[in-house]
Amino acid sequence: MTHRIAFNFEDGVTRFIQARAGELVADAAYREGVNIPMDCRDGACGTCKCRCEQGDYTLGSYIDDAMTEEEAAGGFVLTCQMKAQSDCVISIPASSASCKVKPSAMAGAIAEVRKLSPTTIGFSVRLADAGGLSFLPGQYVNVSVPGTTQTRSYSFSSMPKDGTVEFLVRNIPGGLMSSYLADRAAPGDALTITGPVGSFYLRELKRPALFLAGGTGLAPFLAMLEVLEKSASSQPVHMIYGVTNDHDLVDVDRLHAFAKTIPGFTFTTVVADPASSHERRGYVTHHLPESALHGGDVDVYLCGPPPMVDAVRAHLAEKGVKPASFHFEKFSPSEIAK
Repeated sequence: MTHRIAFNFEDGVTRFIQARAGELVADAAYREGVNIPMDCRDGACGTCKCRCEQGDYTLGSYIDDAMTEEEAAGGFVLTCQMKAQSDCVISIPASSASCKVKPSAMAGAIAEVRKLSPTTIGFSVRLADAGGLSFLPGQYVNVSVPGTTQTRSYSFSSMPKDGTVEFLVRNIPGGLMSSYLADRAAPGDALTITGPVGSFYLRELKRPALFLAGGTGLAPFLAMLEVLEKSASSQPVHMIYGVTNDHDLVDVDRLHAFAKTIPGFTFTTVVADPASSHERRGYVTHHLPESALHGGDVDVYLCGPPPMVDAVRAHLAEKGVKPASFHFEKFSPSEIAK
């Protein structure tokens, strides 16, 4: 039996390896060419100390100078003494370059383009190596724009299905990728995706969660919900999906479907346009119920434009609520094509 280990480096690059049964994580890393920080290899120096964000494991012997009991209780591990008992996600306090890791480039082709609304385009990519892509739900990749030498960064809006992955794109007039997708894209067009990248990803749910999505910031949450749909988690998850105009609300049917298949998942939608006929007008912070904050015993995940991220943080501070954890991803519209 093997376990999948995801190393998430401090620059956001993620590399997946396979650890064999009974194999030390440090040994598995070096076997697969990942030079994670290491010195003594016997639990004495603490050089290989990392934090296990998710998964089960056992630890061998080590001394307090290398890792304290409090650190161990907080999820820190020494990879030279760690053996995985399940799939794990490990945060590495070093850059990917210093560990001789580069983001993987994968060849693919446009499978389908869907014009979801005047402002949103969905597209899917079929990868040449159907089993060659792994990522954590919520992460993104850099996608090459066919016919150019440039790339754009997009979060996955689905987990891989038969070698195909999906994305959501804001349809910006003059935007490099959106103009290509709206006017010229055709199934079979070749492109490359490079990654995965990002520290915004779904952790194991150990308490209630609050998902806050702004516009196409919905994308990573769709991938997260696909994972939750297959999990056995019983924690309540509430999502607030905010957009500017009525026609910006897309994939709401998918959210309704998730609400039927994921126990404890609920969601509401909000439209900022004051002229909208939507039942909830305004911003996400105007429709954030106290019950969804659980008195601070909640993990908050937020993906949206910078003003939304700043507004939510200010709102929580004003309420005197400090979430157990707060994970966010800011995004801005891509530059205009030149």
